[in-house]
Amino acid sequence: MGKFKEILIPEASFKDFSAYRTALLETRIRFGRRVFARADADSEVLLITQRSENQMKRTLNWWDLMWMSIGAVVGSGIFVITGEQAKYVAGPAIVLSYVAAGVSSMLSVFCYTEFAIEVPVAGGSFAYLRVELGDFIAYIAAGNIVLDYVVASASVGRAWTSYFAALINRHPDDLRIHTSLAEHYNKLDIIAVGVLWITGFLSIVSVRATSIVNWVASLITMGIIFFIIGAGFANAHSENYSPFLPYGTRGVFSAAAIVYFAYLGFDAVATLAEDTKNPSRDIPIGLLGSMSLVTVLYCLMAASLCLMQNYKLLDPQVPFSFAFKSVAGWKWAQYVVALGALKGLTTVLLVGTVSQARYIAHIARTHMLPVWFAHVDSKTQTPIRATVTMLGLTSVVALFTDLDVLATLLSISTLMIFMLVAVALIVRRYYDPVRTSRQTMWCVVSLILLMVGSSIGTALYWRLSDGWYGHVIFVGTWFVATAVLWLFFPIERQPKVWGVPLMPWIPSASIGINIFLMGSIDRDAFIRFGIWTVIILVYYVFLGLHASYDAAMEMQDQEQRRPPGLWNILAEANPNISRSPRPKGTVKSPKYGEDDPEDDYALQLSAPTSPLNLVPT
Repeated sequence: MGKFKEILIPEASFKDFSAYRTALLETRIRFGRRVFARADADSEVLLITQRSENQMKRTLNWWDLMWMSIGAVVGSGIFVITGEQAKYVAGPAIVLSYVAAGVSSMLSVFCYTEFAIEVPVAGGSFAYLRVELGDFIAYIAAGNIVLDYVVASASVGRAWTSYFAALINRHPDDLRIHTSLAEHYNKLDIIAVGVLWITGFLSIVSVRATSIVNWVASLITMGIIFFIIGAGFANAHSENYSPFLPYGTRGVFSAAAIVYFAYLGFDAVATLAEDTKNPSRDIPIGLLGSMSLVTVLYCLMAASLCLMQNYKLLDPQVPFSFAFKSVAGWKWAQYVVALGALKGLTTVLLVGTVSQARYIAHIARTHMLPVWFAHVDSKTQTPIRATVTMLGLTSVVALFTDLDVLATLLSISTLMIFMLVAVALIVRRYYDPVRTSRQTMWCVVSLILLMVGSSIGTALYWRLSDGWYGHVIFVGTWFVATAVLWLFFPIERQPKVWGVPLMPWIPSASIGINIFLMGSIDRDAFIRFGIWTVIILVYYVFLGLHASYDAAMEMQDQEQRRPPGLWNILAEANPNISRSPRPKGTVKSPKYGEDDPEDDYALQLSAPTSPLNLVPT
């Protein structure tokens, strides 16, 4: 028991009962100190990562990241939801819904890209929120998305079995073991578990091997998509596009809120920063390139479907297969579509397994989860413990739980994190703890709250009313708040390599769109979000808060004992760091003072696998 405790909770607060009792009595004080505690970006990159004991192997380039992003995004959704939304919600104008959803997703991609360059660590959105919005918000967001990771992967595993059954002309339940357990939990899916562990084994052995398999599977999927688009236009009938807007403009935006979910998954690439050779170059190309391509392909698929068959006659479950069968007489096309969906699901699992483990590992580095999960294996240079743990949880859920039940468990976490990352980017650009006055800080906070509040008002009004007066008020408020920030407040911090253009309009629009999309989700999703948040709060109060508090105090003590100067701190933590003369034209940071000799040098990682240049800001 003692060894078990030392592995999972080695922090001082859990040394014995007396220490834990003292920690609990100090909960209010500790929470007050940690709730808005913001991590330093340089420490997040170069100090926190040392808790994994070994570094991840940098083997990926922009080509790998582009296909990783495509593999994570293009699953079965495009093959299913297009028909349902075209038939009942948007009509032929479903193509405009995909355009609107694609543009919306690109706004979030821009925000993620800047952060992935500035804070290139495996934690992705968790690290970005920790750096700008503090420990507590980062924990709540991460805790919820971990549940979504488990549920989503289990769902994909069960769906994989269903599409495989369709490919071999069998009913999905024929491939499952029937038991006497409770309904919805009595059909054991061994195939789903097997697929999960095969993809997991690949991610453990090598992220490079995973990338190569993902290339192959994604290329096959792309080939099938090109076939669907080409064959669809070859059998097109222009009269099917009349009327083009049978459900009006409202139908276009209502459908956009649903098809937006076909674009989700790109954030997985942000967790691969520590596996990437040159994050500042490769991540922007990989993310922006992949999402641009996906948006074009999705729009072409939607356009070809409604040109091929009248939207009223579409099959909402298997739209492409049914259209090919009824219009062109191609019964065999259903197998091509099923194969495309199957390959898409496979790549979603491949990339998801890799990204989830890295996300968990970085949370564990902060001690909000047991630091044991942060370990990176010295041979494979992958986070094996985090990978196996996530696979174990996902496998249990996938083995017993029906797909219908899993579908009801998906929450609002992903959209919430997209919104928070956009908020964090505005904070990063317009607030500097050294230069920004307290009055300016509260003005910026007030404007951000206006953006969020007006976006919530817009979402609620859209859902509850068919009028337009409310939209004028709420959208107008959002516009004024964004314009005031743009016109009257200077940008305090500029990105080192690449930054989101049109600040603050792009992140502000991302806030509005993601909140609007959250408003389209059913009430039960918010209830589930609330219940799970309460559960993770209980863990935080009794374990996570005290473990992360001890870790933060330990790091603070270590920094105080070191000689002054950021270079000394980082050089001791990482032997690959060397200092070189500050590049000409670089402004010296007031954070360190004009007379600080350390400020005359730029920090540089000299390891060939980590070509990252950092300048104190």
